[in-house]
Amino acid sequence: MEYVKLGNTGLDVSRFCLGCMSFGEAEKWIHQWVLNEEQSRTIIKKALDLGINFFDTANVYSMGSSEEFLGRALKDYANRDEVVLATKVHGRMHQGPNGAGLSRKAIMSEIDKSLTRLGTDYIDLYIIHRWDYNTPIEETMEALHDVVKAGKARYIGASAMYAWQFQKALHVAEKNNWTRFVSMQNHYNLIYREEEREMLPLCKEEKIGVTPYSPLASGRLTRDWTETTHRSKTDQIQRSKYDATADADRLVAERVATIAEKHDVPRIHVALAWLLSKKTITAPIIGATKISHLEDAVGSLSVKLTAEETAFLEEAYIPHSVVGPN
Repeated sequence: MEYVKLGNTGLDVSRFCLGCMSFGEAEKWIHQWVLNEEQSRTIIKKALDLGINFFDTANVYSMGSSEEFLGRALKDYANRDEVVLATKVHGRMHQGPNGAGLSRKAIMSEIDKSLTRLGTDYIDLYIIHRWDYNTPIEETMEALHDVVKAGKARYIGASAMYAWQFQKALHVAEKNNWTRFVSMQNHYNLIYREEEREMLPLCKEEKIGVTPYSPLASGRLTRDWTETTHRSKTDQIQRSKYDATADADRLVAERVATIAEKHDVPRIHVALAWLLSKKTITAPIIGATKISHLEDAVGSLSVKLTAEETAFLEEAYIPHSVVGPN
């Protein structure tokens, strides 16, 4: 495993982050393909064995049970001081007023609930899951600053927003001498590259760590276009992200297969090697439901693409509608 600094910090994270949306109680979540606790523990243990020290979850994943599964597994299998634990806040956790969003009330309530579910005294990276249009960013940033100063989080990050919003948040923090975001978790892969227009250049300029989600486009870059899985047949979010551009995206996926055949490696190696070749990328977030998914991801570290291969992969891309920011 390789390790890199997270943005402009001294924090060392593995080159891959294990995304834990795949873990939880299915009856509590929109995704019916999530793994139960026993299955989740197997994946988490394997990730640790492979040298992955970076784990990402969210309060809303399976309504808290993802955090619970992850917290119990890490307590049994890992040294807390060696693990970088990230979770997120924004999604609706209960009905009625103040059940979602990034108000001071919501943040102060949800950080304590996440700490309890994870069984830890602190979060390494506390991430706002989306932009909250109903709360002043000044209120959100001050609350996050207070969370850090209280010792409940070490760093803060953001996810899935427009570049102007992220820049505004960075400016507000700097203006008021509050804790600054150190990472951006955004939607980025070979068939969705809209982040190259503004967000990635901003992150490079501001020395922000980038931890992209959906690096494999929900598996579409790793298998034959007509092949289906339980997830691909039941995951409506995946379909909403990619179905509209399926014909054009298929050309990109076919080029991934061509390069993979040339290198005699699985397609996942090529899709991830492309991401890792981008200097702005810190650690792609890998969602795994099988041990082989982790092993294949780590195997991509040995694949180096030439400039010609990179150009071949990229030239079939067409502009997409923005997917991710609210």
